[in-house]
Amino acid sequence: MSTFQTPTTTAERSEKFFTTPLLVIFLIVFIDLIGFGMVIPILPYYALHEPFMATPVEIGFIVSIYSWMQFFFAPLLGSLSDKYGRRPVLFISLLGSAVGYVIIGLAATVTLVFVGRIVSGITGANISAAQAYIADVTSKENRAKGMAMFGAAFGLGFILGPAMAGILSKFSIQLPFYAAAGLSTVSAASVYFFLPESLSPGNRVTSKASRGFAAVAILFRDHAFAFINTIYFLLVTSFSIMTYAFVLYTAVRFGYNAEQNGYLFAFVGVIAVLAQGLLYGPLVNAFGETRLAAVGCLFMAASLFLIPLVGPAAGGLPALLGVCVLLSLGNALASPSLTGLGSKVSHEERQGSSLGVMQSGASLARAVGPMIGGFLLDNAVDQIDEHTIYRTFWVASAIMVAAMFTAVYFAVTYGKRPEAATS
Repeated sequence: MSTFQTPTTTAERSEKFFTTPLLVIFLIVFIDLIGFGMVIPILPYYALHEPFMATPVEIGFIVSIYSWMQFFFAPLLGSLSDKYGRRPVLFISLLGSAVGYVIIGLAATVTLVFVGRIVSGITGANISAAQAYIADVTSKENRAKGMAMFGAAFGLGFILGPAMAGILSKFSIQLPFYAAAGLSTVSAASVYFFLPESLSPGNRVTSKASRGFAAVAILFRDHAFAFINTIYFLLVTSFSIMTYAFVLYTAVRFGYNAEQNGYLFAFVGVIAVLAQGLLYGPLVNAFGETRLAAVGCLFMAASLFLIPLVGPAAGGLPALLGVCVLLSLGNALASPSLTGLGSKVSHEERQGSSLGVMQSGASLARAVGPMIGGFLLDNAVDQIDEHTIYRTFWVASAIMVAAMFTAVYFAVTYGKRPEAATS
């Protein structure tokens, strides 16, 4: 591997934000998220047709198994990155993701699709290591901007990933999975050759108490951290219900296929990038993370309530795009605010463990959400109808209302400015 470089000091991080390591990790996450974004608009159709012919409930389980694996393994990988460094964890996990995508592409049975999703989920639990890397190379003052860049990488991945999946699916429904495997391999090579280690040996945690789920009880003694995780869990649960149901909703209500859904997801990604790249920084400086989290939850609750009211005869595509803008704005405000707050209330030497716990909770939410959505969207004869569409999105909206009130309580309790949460 390339030579490990000395991590940036806190004083240096305060002076400069756009460092080379930060830009490199941004590009790596971006490339990996393109591959991840390819799968979202394709997987429900892939499982729905021959040779699988899965029901809505089965598709929900196929979607959720990935996140179940992330739930169990994100804290472990976060802790391993605290002990051994960020680079080796990122490198090995990216290679594993490539293997998982290939298995799904080659699958001829539902069982093999599950196996591929399990492998991808275990090795895809590297988000905590990437977020910890950002925390390593940014000061606390710049961490919100660093997390916003991380969110922008997600947004950019969701622009190109679904759009590329839509184009590639014209040639073969398996091709997007193979392309995703190739992109994960490129990301692994970038880590190997270009990414310096951000965690010095002196800052690595060796205590067994910090490993895996042993860190959860310690971290949740901090009430502020527990509240942030609760809000984040509710947000991701609701959003994952929407993500699972949206493709099937547009197929039934609008007659859209994988290609058209790919373009819709790309549109959502454009809005997310613009919001996080242009609006989030000035807004967080003006209002703070706690307020933005509450407002973002409100926007998401409203948009999820409106989605089932939209159809070809009720606003059509313009109305659907408008609701998607509101949803994307809400998520662009709330998600980086919560991850930034989670990082700020955590000790410097436990950034990987803390963010690993947050991502583990998010993975549990992504596992629970599609399962809930699968049962809500499925009627007595294993079909989707108007009633199941309404109840699915309105349950997701109700969850976001609960997240909004929790965020308001957090803001009142811990102050209007994000720095108050650290006291």
